Amino acid sequence: MATAKVLPFYQRKHKHFGQDYRSTETKYVAREYLASSSREPGEVEEYERSSVHRLYFAHVNMHFRDEQVEERVSIQKKVYEELVKGPEFVVNLRSHTVWEKTPVKLLCTVLGHPTPSVKNAQIIQNFGLILFVIRRSDVGDSAEYTAVAANVHGAASSKASVLVKSEFLLQMINVFFAFPLLSDIRRSKLDITFIETFGVTFGVEGGTVSLTCKMIINPDLANLQPEAMWYRDDHLLRESHWAEMKCGGGEAKLTLPHLNKDDEGLYTLRMWTKAGTAEHSAYLFVKDASPPVAGASGAPMDIKVLQADRDYVLLSWKPPNITTESPITGYFVDRCEVGSDSWVQCNNSPVTLCKYPVHGLSEGHSYHFRVRAMNSAGSSRPSRVSEQVTAMDPTELERQQVIKVDGRKDVVIRQEDLEGHVKVPGVPGKVHASEVNKTFVVLSWTPPHARGREPLWYQIEKCVEGSTTWQRLNTPAPVKSPHYPLFDLEESKKYLFRVLSVNKHGSSDSSAPSALVHKQDPFGVPSAPGQVTATRNTRTSVFLQWEPPKSPNKLLGYYIDASVLGSKTWTTCNNRPYKHTRFVVHGLTPGETYVFRVQAVNVFGLSDESQESLPIFVEAATPSAPYGVSLLYCDGTSMILGWKRPKFCGGSKVTAYYVDQHEASEAQWCEVNVENLKEGAFYQFRVKAGNVAGVGLSSEPSEAFHCEAWNMPEPGPCHDLSFCEVRNDSLLIQWKAPVYTGKSAVTGYFVEVSKKGSGQWSAVNEASVAHRYLKVSPLEKGATYEFRVRAANAHGVGKASAVSEPVCVKALPGTKEIHCGVDEDTGDVYLSFEACDILEISKFVWSRSYKEITDSTRVNVVQQGKRSRLIFKSPDKEDLGTYSVYVTETDGISASHVLKEEELQKMLELSYAIRHPVVPLKTELAYEVLEKGRVRFWLQTVKMSSGVSYRFIVNDKEVHSMDTGVIEMIMEHFTKESEGTYTVQIQDGKAKTQSSLVLIGDLFKTALKEADFQRKEYTRKLGPHFQEYLYFQVQEDCTVLLVCKLANVKKETTFHWFKDDEEIIPDVPPNVMSGSCALPIPMFSRKDQGVYKATLSDDKGKDISLLDISGKVFEDIINALAEIAGSSASDLVLQCTPEGIRLQCYMKYYTEEMKTHWFHKDSKISSSEKMRIGGTSEMAWMQICEPTDREKGHYTIEIIDAKKSHTRSFDLSGQGKYRGRVVGGLPDVVTIMEKKTLSLTCTVWGDPTPEVTWFKNEQEVISDDHNVISFEGGKFASLTIKAVSSEDSGKYSINVRNKYGGEFVEVTVSVYRPGEEIPEPKLGQMPRAVAPPKASAPPATSLLLCVNKALEITYSVFFFKTETHPSVTYQG
Repeated sequence: MATAKVLPFYQRKHKHFGQDYRSTETKYVAREYLASSSREPGEVEEYERSSVHRLYFAHVNMHFRDEQVEERVSIQKKVYEELVKGPEFVVNLRSHTVWEKTPVKLLCTVLGHPTPSVKNAQIIQNFGLILFVIRRSDVGDSAEYTAVAANVHGAASSKASVLVKSEFLLQMINVFFAFPLLSDIRRSKLDITFIETFGVTFGVEGGTVSLTCKMIINPDLANLQPEAMWYRDDHLLRESHWAEMKCGGGEAKLTLPHLNKDDEGLYTLRMWTKAGTAEHSAYLFVKDASPPVAGASGAPMDIKVLQADRDYVLLSWKPPNITTESPITGYFVDRCEVGSDSWVQCNNSPVTLCKYPVHGLSEGHSYHFRVRAMNSAGSSRPSRVSEQVTAMDPTELERQQVIKVDGRKDVVIRQEDLEGHVKVPGVPGKVHASEVNKTFVVLSWTPPHARGREPLWYQIEKCVEGSTTWQRLNTPAPVKSPHYPLFDLEESKKYLFRVLSVNKHGSSDSSAPSALVHKQDPFGVPSAPGQVTATRNTRTSVFLQWEPPKSPNKLLGYYIDASVLGSKTWTTCNNRPYKHTRFVVHGLTPGETYVFRVQAVNVFGLSDESQESLPIFVEAATPSAPYGVSLLYCDGTSMILGWKRPKFCGGSKVTAYYVDQHEASEAQWCEVNVENLKEGAFYQFRVKAGNVAGVGLSSEPSEAFHCEAWNMPEPGPCHDLSFCEVRNDSLLIQWKAPVYTGKSAVTGYFVEVSKKGSGQWSAVNEASVAHRYLKVSPLEKGATYEFRVRAANAHGVGKASAVSEPVCVKALPGTKEIHCGVDEDTGDVYLSFEACDILEISKFVWSRSYKEITDSTRVNVVQQGKRSRLIFKSPDKEDLGTYSVYVTETDGISASHVLKEEELQKMLELSYAIRHPVVPLKTELAYEVLEKGRVRFWLQTVKMSSGVSYRFIVNDKEVHSMDTGVIEMIMEHFTKESEGTYTVQIQDGKAKTQSSLVLIGDLFKTALKEADFQRKEYTRKLGPHFQEYLYFQVQEDCTVLLVCKLANVKKETTFHWFKDDEEIIPDVPPNVMSGSCALPIPMFSRKDQGVYKATLSDDKGKDISLLDISGKVFEDIINALAEIAGSSASDLVLQCTPEGIRLQCYMKYYTEEMKTHWFHKDSKISSSEKMRIGGTSEMAWMQICEPTDREKGHYTIEIIDAKKSHTRSFDLSGQGKYRGRVVGGLPDVVTIMEKKTLSLTCTVWGDPTPEVTWFKNEQEVISDDHNVISFEGGKFASLTIKAVSSEDSGKYSINVRNKYGGEFVEVTVSVYRPGEEIPEPKLGQMPRAVAPPKASAPPATSLLLCVNKALEITYSVFFFKTETHPSVTYQG
C-alpha cells in the first residue's frame, strides 16, 4: 500500500469556508457506506470511529467489492464539489508546432464547482474537458492561445503557443535538404548582440518607467524569439500587475506601470546565447512622491508576510529614509479583505518597530496589508500592498495522506481520522515566546498530537513571576492559531504562560509552563557604519565604499545621503535599503564638491549617521579605449593610421592619443614610430586616449598591416565615417577624403549600406557625389545599418572604407530641429537650435553646406546653456543655403535647415516691423455711456508695457493725459458742446500709434440721447423704483400674473394697481418689502385687455411702470395659455345630446381667443347650424346636429401656440366596431295599475346592428298575445304587456349584444290594485356593459315612452340628478 502527500483542495485555490470541512469527507464516506449496507442507526457512531481503520488496512483485513469502491469514489467526487469552488486547470494547455494545413487540437481539463464556463464559441466542454480545434491551420494561426475558465468564485487561465510552419518551407527543405532546418535551432543557439541599452534611470513613486534593450538576433526567426529574463537585485521577476514584460521584434522591454520604492534596485536583462548569456544591468532609482501632508516622511516599503495561520499573520517591512523630515514615531498597519475596497486600521496606536502581528482574522479569508509611517507632521503615503495571504492552517498538508485501494483507487484521510476514540484534544507543547520586544510579545506553541475530530481552539493562562495564581487571558475571539500576540504586558514584570486545547467535548490539561517572558528589546538599532570613502567615477557619479557597523543587529541594509560641501542640506541617494557596502551614487552635478554619509537600517529603525566622507570634486574619468584601427596609406617606410574615437570620453574632452606598435613576430610593445619601418614587415598597432583625468585603456590590437608601398591607380579608402541628424527614417553620413588619391584626383564618392547581420551590401547613390556628405532615406525605423564609402577617380572606384559603426535609425528622445526666427527686441534674423542634453564641455558647431563656419563677417554665434543661435548680421540672398549644427561630446545631437528665399523675405519683413515698431491695437477708440450720463472713451492694445504713456485730444485740444494705467477717459458732463473728434496718442518705448473717433451728426445724437437716458435713470433710482418693469407670467393653472420687481423701498412705500386708470384692489394687498408684487388675472380673455399700471411712491420719490396688454402682448399671453392648454388636452370624447352628438376635448383652460381649429377628413370646419363650435372654460366642443352617414369620418381638433400645434383626433368612420348599447328610453322603476297596458320602449345602437333579448326575473320572455316584443329599424326595441296583473310584477331586463360586446339594462315593474296607495318608486341598477366598448358611444336619442292611446292614462316622470335612468309611474 503506497502513501503520498497531496495538496488540499482549498490550498490549491483559496476559497472561504470554515473549520467544519476538516473531517467532512471521511464522515460522508462512512455514513453513505453505512446506509448502503442497511446498518442500524445505533451502529453509526461506532462505524465512524472504525471506518478509517478499515480503509487504511484494507489490503490486509479484507477486499472491498468493486461496487463499494465505485460508490466511495462517487461520494468522494460529491465532497470534492462541495470543497472546491473556483476554477482550476488540472491539465494545462500544451504548445504545438505543426506544418501548414494540418489540424491542431488544444486540450485541457478544468475543475470547479459550479462548473466553470469558457467564453469561446468554438470551445466544446464535456466533463471538464476543453477542446479547441483549428481544423486547417495556416501561418496566420501562429499565436499564443489562452483558455479562461470562470465561475461565480473566480477565474483561472492556461496558455499555450501554436507555431504553424509554412508548407512552402517544408517543400524547400524536402528538395534541398535531408534534415529539418528548424528542429535543431534552440533559443540557446541564437547569437544576440545588444545595440541599444537602458542606462541609469530615475523615477518617482506613482509614475511609469520602461527599460528597453534593442538587439540583433542571428538567426532572426519571427516564430522563434529569444527568452528575456529580468532580474532585480539578482531576484528573477515574474510578469504581474507591477511588471509588464515584452520581447520580440529585436526588442526586450520591461515596463513598471505603478512605480514604488519597492521597485528600486539593480535591474539586469539576461538572455541565453550561443556563447552563454548576453546581459546588461543598470540601476533604477525611485524617489518619494509628494507627501499627503507637508513634512511627512516617505512611505515604508517591502512589506512581507513572515507567518500566516488560521487567524494570525506576522508582518515585516523596511523603514523609509529621512533627511529633512522629523523622526518617525511609529507605524500604522491597515488590512483589506480580497474583493473589497475598504481598508481597516489594525492597530490603535503606532507600533515603533518594523514588525507587527495581526490577530483576529477570519479563517479561510484572504487579505492584503499596507503600512503607513507617522511623524510629528502626520501620516505618510501608504506602502505598496502586500501579496495576497490567506488565513489558514499551514500544517493541514502534513496531516493528509492518500491511500491506494487495490492499487487503483485513492482515498484521502487525515491524521485525526486515525485517532480512534479521541474526543477531548491533547495537551499543547513547547510554549515559548517567538517574538519579544518592548512593543509586543508573540506567544507560540505546538498543537496537540491528538487533536480530535471537532474544531479546535486554545485558551491561554499567565502567571506573574513569584506568584502561584494563574489568570486566564480574556481574548476578544477564540484563539485558533498556535500563535497569539500580547501587547499589554508590564515591562517591569516577568511572566509564565501555559496553554489549553479546547473543543466542544471539553478542554485538555494545561501545558507545561513556558520560560520566563520579559517584555524587552533583545537588540536595538545598528551601530553607525565605519569610514566612508568616495572615489571619482564619471562626471555625474561617485563610487562609495564604507565599513560595516560593528553591531549590525540583523541588518536590513544602508541608506546613503549626499550634501554639497558647505550647504548643510542633505538629500537621499537611495530610497530602498542597499545591502552591500559599495554603491555608485548617480545624478550628481558636475563641477560640485560633495560629502557623503551612511546609515544602517534594521527593524528598529535607522542608526546614527556615519562620519562624513572626505570632500570629492565631481568631474570626468579617463576615456574608454579607441577602436577600429585601420591603415590609410603606406609608402613602404611609413604608415598613416586611422581609428575611431572612444565611445566614452570620461566626461571631459579627449586631449591626446598614444599609439603603441610591434612587429607581428614580436611580443613586446613599444611607443609608435610610424617612420623608418621595415619594408615587407608586418606591424600591429594599438591606441590609447587621454583627457584631464589621465590616459585610458588601450584599444584591441589592429590587424597585421603589411608595410609595402601603395601604387594602385584607384584611390585609397575613405576614413572617419560619422553620422548626424539621425531621425526615424533618415540620417546623414559624412566622411573624410582618402589620404591616397591614386594616379589622378578624386572625382566623386559612392556610399553603400547593409542591414547589420545580413551581409548584403547595396549602393545608396547610383551617380557619384562630389561632396563628402550624403543624406540617406528612406530607412526603416528602428533598424540598424552599417555603411562604407568608396572614392572614385578617372581610373575607377577605389578600396572600400572600414565598415562604420552600426547605427540605429531612431531619433533621440527630445530631438528638436533648427528654428528660424527674429529676435523680438533687436529684430535680428537668426537660426536657433536647442539640444536635449549636453555636457559642460560640449560645443555647438555650425556649418554651411556641412563645412564649419569660420568666417564671422556675415554671422555671429551665441551660446546660452543648451541653446545656440546663429545670428545674421546683414541677411540677404547670399546667405541662402543649407545650415547644420552638431553638438560635441553627445550621442550625435545634430540638425540641419535649408534657408530659402521666401522664408528669408518673411523674416526680413518681421525684422523691419520690430526695428520700426508700432503699438498694435486690439480695438480702435470707442465710447461707452455709463450711469449718471458719463461717457467713457477707451481703446485696447494687443500688448502694453508698464511704461506706456498716452494723451487724449478733443478737437485739437489736449484734455487728458497719463503716464501709466488704463488707456481711457471719462467725461462727467456729456452735452451738446461735446460734439467733435476724439483722438488718443500712445507711446510705448520706441513704438507709437494713435486712434481717432468722430462723434458728429447722428452718431453724436445717439450717444447724447443714451447719456441723457442714463442720467435720468440714475436720478430715478435714488428713490423707490422698479428694478424690473411690469411683465407677465402664465402659471400652470393658466392664471396670468403681472409681475414687477422693486428696489430701494421701505415699509412706508405705497403700491397701487390700475387698469385703464381705474384702480384695482387685489384680494391680497401687495407687500413691497418682499421685493416683488404680482397681480393675478384668472380666466384670462379678451375682456382683460387694457393698459395696466403699477405705481410706487414714498417721501423719496415715485416711479411708474406700464404694460399695455393688447396687440403683440395679448397674442403672447394667449399663445402661452394655448401651450399649456394644448399640452394638457385630453383625447376627444363622444357625448350624446338631444340634438345629436358632441365631440368634447377637456383641458386646463379654454377661451375662444385661442387659435383652435376643427377638421373633418382634413377639411377645416366652420361653425354652422349643422356643426356648431363652442366651448367652456374647461373644454372645447363641436356639436353635430342630426348626424347622418355624411358625418362619418376622422375628426381632429388643433390648438396652436407660438411654437407648435397640439392635435387630438376621434374616428367616426362607422366601420362597424361599436358594441351594442341602450342609449336611452328605459327608466329604472315603473309602477302601473292592474288591467292597464305597459310598453317598455328604448333606443338601441351598435354596428353591426345588435340582437335584442328581453328577460323577466332572469328568464327569457317569449313573444305571445300577452307579451308583445318588437324591434323596428334596428334602433327601437319595445316590450308591450297587455292587461297587466300582479303576476307581471318583477325585474325586467333587456340584453343588447353584437360581436363586439353588449349591454344589460334592468327595469323594476310594480303592479298595484285600484284603490291601493301608489308604491314609492325605487331606483334600479345601473346598466351593465357586457363587454368593454371598442369605440366611443354613438349618438343618443331622447327619452321615449309609448302608451296605448286607446286608454286614458296619466303618468308622472321622475328625473334624478344621476346617470341612472328615470323612473316612471303610470296611474289610472
